[in-house]
Amino acid sequence: MKKISVISPAYNESGNVQPLVERVRAIFAGLPQYAYEHIIIDNASTDTTVDELRTLAAVDPHVKVIVNARNFGHIRSPHHALLEADGDAMIVLLSDLQDPPELIAEFLREWELGWKVVVGVKTSSEESGLMFRVRTAYYQLVERLTSVKVLRHYTGFGLYDRQVMEEVRRFGDPYPYFRGMIAEIGFPIKQIAYGQRRRERGITKNNFYTLYDMAMLGITNLSKVPLRVVTFGGFVFAFLSLIAGLLYLVAKLLFWNQFVLGLAPTMIGLFFLGSVQLIAIGIIGEYIGSIHTIVQNRPLVTEKERINFDQ
Repeated sequence: MKKISVISPAYNESGNVQPLVERVRAIFAGLPQYAYEHIIIDNASTDTTVDELRTLAAVDPHVKVIVNARNFGHIRSPHHALLEADGDAMIVLLSDLQDPPELIAEFLREWELGWKVVVGVKTSSEESGLMFRVRTAYYQLVERLTSVKVLRHYTGFGLYDRQVMEEVRRFGDPYPYFRGMIAEIGFPIKQIAYGQRRRERGITKNNFYTLYDMAMLGITNLSKVPLRVVTFGGFVFAFLSLIAGLLYLVAKLLFWNQFVLGLAPTMIGLFFLGSVQLIAIGIIGEYIGSIHTIVQNRPLVTEKERINFDQ
């Protein structure tokens, strides 16, 4: 009997974890050919999520809980749970129920047909239309910056064969970009379209910083193009500055008494070049920050408590 590990990260998901567990349980009740475990990793919730998880784990041995000592962020925590799973296939399913658990059965059918990676790809979303368009523009940008195939509107929701996860383990990245890893590994990917629903309970934990963090992590992990653009831009602006300087010199020599440079062009030029330098330093800083994180080699999370892992 093959074992399936379902991974669900949670943070302040009171009211969501119980229907999540019940829907996953109902799915596997209709798939008796599989054994399963449902690992829910709580990122130090401040509401009643942990109490609800303890209650659910007490009556269902399939539910396994990891409680983190503090909030380690939305990137490190779910990756730790993935590495702790021991199934023949791992399924990532968020706790907010925006991604339909019922697709698990379809994921498993495709997996049995030989696909080692089966993922859900959003074709529509009940989030704001502006945010959906911003995400689309981001995926288009990443596609142009990298040589690997990046799936649009793929959030990580999907199934991953044990062989794929063994390759993921080899990365050893303390701040992993999981979607980039899947693209980098290069296994053929089966895409299943679905419409993402609006969150029914609670509020989203994503804000501008978390979205920016994920966006920059994706770019710095998959591409060196921004660094090349900075270098190329330096040469271009140096050349333009040389041409402008020569033009001003010729104008001054031809119209010595009439031509006056003035303060405004000088100030505009200084502010423009200063802005370009700050952008360049910021891009380089993002890459240095990524190197700094890797060099520190800190553990993904520190666990405070485990429940049902001895079952």
